[in-house]
Amino acid sequence: MGVANAGQGRGGHRDCEARLRKFQDVHFTLIEYRDLQTLSGIEFSLRAAHKVRELMEVEGNDRLKLRVFVTGGGCSGFSYGFTFDEQIEPDDAVVEESQVQLVVDSLSYPYLAGSKVDYLEDLQGSRFVVENPNAESTCGCGSSFSI
Repeated sequence: MGVANAGQGRGGHRDCEARLRKFQDVHFTLIEYRDLQTLSGIEFSLRAAHKVRELMEVEGNDRLKLRVFVTGGGCSGFSYGFTFDEQIEPDDAVVEESQVQLVVDSLSYPYLAGSKVDYLEDLQGSRFVVENPNAESTCGCGSSFSI
Protein backbone atom coordinates (compact mmCIF):
# COMPACT_ATOMS: atom_id res chain seq x y z
CA MET A 1 0.00 0.00 0.00
CA GLY A 2 1.50 3.32 -1.04
CA VAL A 3 0.87 6.50 0.88
CA ALA A 4 1.24 10.18 0.05
CA ASN A 5 0.36 13.57 1.42
CA ALA A 6 -1.17 15.78 -1.23
CA GLY A 7 -0.35 18.98 0.67
CA GLN A 8 3.37 18.34 0.79
CA GLY A 9 4.33 20.37 -2.29
CA ARG A 10 3.57 24.02 -1.46
CA GLY A 11 4.77 24.98 2.00
CA GLY A 12 5.92 21.58 3.09
CA HIS A 13 6.35 20.58 6.69
CA ARG A 14 5.99 24.03 8.31
CA ASP A 15 2.70 24.90 6.56
CA CYS A 16 1.20 21.56 7.47
CA GLU A 17 2.18 21.95 11.12
CA ALA A 18 0.74 25.48 11.21
CA ARG A 19 -2.58 24.33 9.74
CA LEU A 20 -2.78 21.47 12.21
CA ARG A 21 -1.97 23.71 15.20
CA LYS A 22 -4.99 25.89 14.48
CA PHE A 23 -7.24 22.84 14.95
CA GLN A 24 -5.96 22.42 18.50
CA ASP A 25 -7.81 25.61 19.40
CA VAL A 26 -11.13 24.02 18.40
CA HIS A 27 -10.47 20.86 20.42
CA PHE A 28 -9.25 18.65 17.62
CA THR A 29 -6.42 16.29 18.32
CA LEU A 30 -3.12 17.55 16.93
CA ILE A 31 -1.70 15.03 14.49
CA GLU A 32 1.99 15.36 13.86
CA TYR A 33 3.03 15.86 10.25
CA ARG A 34 4.79 12.49 10.10
CA ASP A 35 1.48 10.79 11.01
CA LEU A 36 -0.31 12.51 8.13
CA GLN A 37 2.54 11.65 5.82
CA THR A 38 2.53 7.93 6.59
CA LEU A 39 -1.17 7.48 7.32
CA SER A 40 -0.31 4.17 8.88
CA GLY A 41 -3.50 4.40 10.91
CA ILE A 42 -5.97 4.37 8.01
CA GLU A 43 -6.30 1.20 5.99
CA PHE A 44 -7.86 1.11 2.52
CA SER A 45 -8.82 -2.51 1.86
CA LEU A 46 -8.02 -4.26 -1.36
CA ARG A 47 -11.72 -5.13 -1.75
CA ALA A 48 -12.69 -1.44 -1.48
CA ALA A 49 -9.96 -0.42 -3.92
CA HIS A 50 -11.13 -3.02 -6.44
CA LYS A 51 -14.72 -1.74 -6.18
CA VAL A 52 -13.57 1.85 -6.71
CA ARG A 53 -11.56 0.71 -9.76
CA GLU A 54 -14.66 -1.07 -11.11
CA LEU A 55 -16.78 2.08 -10.66
CA MET A 56 -14.08 4.21 -12.30
CA GLU A 57 -14.22 1.93 -15.34
CA VAL A 58 -18.04 2.08 -15.47
CA GLU A 59 -17.87 5.89 -15.36
CA GLY A 60 -14.99 5.98 -17.85
CA ASN A 61 -13.08 8.33 -15.53
CA ASP A 62 -9.68 7.26 -14.24
CA ARG A 63 -9.29 10.50 -12.23
CA LEU A 64 -11.91 9.53 -9.64
CA LYS A 65 -10.89 9.06 -6.02
CA LEU A 66 -12.96 7.77 -3.12
CA ARG A 67 -13.38 10.53 -0.54
CA VAL A 68 -14.41 9.53 2.97
CA PHE A 69 -15.45 12.22 5.43
CA VAL A 70 -17.11 12.74 8.80
CA THR A 71 -19.99 15.13 9.38
CA GLY A 72 -22.06 16.04 12.40
CA GLY A 73 -25.43 14.34 12.54
CA GLY A 74 -26.93 10.90 12.42
CA CYS A 75 -28.48 9.10 15.33
CA SER A 76 -25.15 8.74 17.17
CA GLY A 77 -23.68 12.24 16.70
CA PHE A 78 -21.35 11.83 13.70
CA SER A 79 -21.90 10.29 10.28
CA TYR A 80 -19.58 8.83 7.68
CA GLY A 81 -19.92 10.04 4.15
CA PHE A 82 -18.51 8.75 0.88
CA THR A 83 -18.30 10.49 -2.45
CA PHE A 84 -16.24 10.32 -5.60
CA ASP A 85 -14.00 13.27 -6.29
CA GLU A 86 -11.56 14.21 -9.03
CA GLN A 87 -9.79 16.85 -6.93
CA ILE A 88 -7.28 16.53 -4.13
CA GLU A 89 -7.23 19.59 -1.89
CA PRO A 90 -3.93 20.89 -0.47
CA ASP A 91 -4.72 19.69 3.07
CA ASP A 92 -6.08 16.28 2.02
CA ALA A 93 -4.31 13.08 2.96
CA VAL A 94 -4.22 10.33 0.35
CA VAL A 95 -3.94 6.57 0.84
CA GLU A 96 -3.26 4.51 -2.25
CA GLU A 97 -4.06 0.83 -2.75
CA SER A 98 -3.64 -0.92 -6.12
CA GLN A 99 -3.30 2.45 -7.90
CA VAL A 100 -6.64 3.66 -6.47
CA GLN A 101 -6.74 6.62 -4.11
CA LEU A 102 -8.69 7.16 -0.89
CA VAL A 103 -8.85 10.85 0.10
CA VAL A 104 -9.42 12.15 3.64
CA ASP A 105 -9.76 15.83 4.53
CA SER A 106 -7.81 17.22 7.48
CA LEU A 107 -10.90 17.77 9.65
CA SER A 108 -12.10 14.17 9.24
CA TYR A 109 -8.72 12.53 9.70
CA PRO A 110 -8.63 12.65 13.54
CA TYR A 111 -11.95 10.79 13.65
CA LEU A 112 -10.76 8.17 11.16
CA ALA A 113 -7.25 7.49 12.50
CA GLY A 114 -6.88 3.76 13.04
CA SER A 115 -9.88 2.92 10.86
CA LYS A 116 -10.28 0.54 7.97
CA VAL A 117 -12.30 1.54 4.89
CA ASP A 118 -13.79 -1.55 3.30
CA TYR A 119 -16.50 -2.59 0.85
CA LEU A 120 -19.21 -5.08 1.82
CA GLU A 121 -21.87 -6.99 -0.07
CA ASP A 122 -24.30 -8.77 2.23
CA LEU A 123 -28.00 -9.01 3.08
CA GLN A 124 -28.05 -5.27 3.87
CA GLY A 125 -26.81 -4.46 0.36
CA SER A 126 -23.59 -3.20 -1.18
CA ARG A 127 -21.74 -0.35 0.49
CA PHE A 128 -18.46 1.17 1.59
CA VAL A 129 -18.01 0.91 5.36
CA VAL A 130 -15.68 2.26 8.02
CA GLU A 131 -14.47 -0.03 10.79
CA ASN A 132 -13.54 2.59 13.37
CA PRO A 133 -11.86 1.57 16.65
CA ASN A 134 -12.33 5.16 17.94
CA ALA A 135 -16.12 4.87 17.90
CA GLU A 136 -17.56 4.33 21.36
CA SER A 137 -20.94 3.44 19.91
CA THR A 138 -22.54 3.07 16.50
CA CYS A 139 -26.10 2.93 15.28
CA GLY A 140 -27.72 -0.12 13.70
CA CYS A 141 -27.12 1.07 10.15
CA GLY A 142 -23.38 1.47 10.79
CA SER A 143 -23.15 4.90 9.17
CA SER A 144 -23.20 6.99 12.35
CA PHE A 145 -21.08 6.84 15.48
CA SER A 146 -20.09 8.65 18.66
CA ILE A 147 -16.69 9.25 20.20
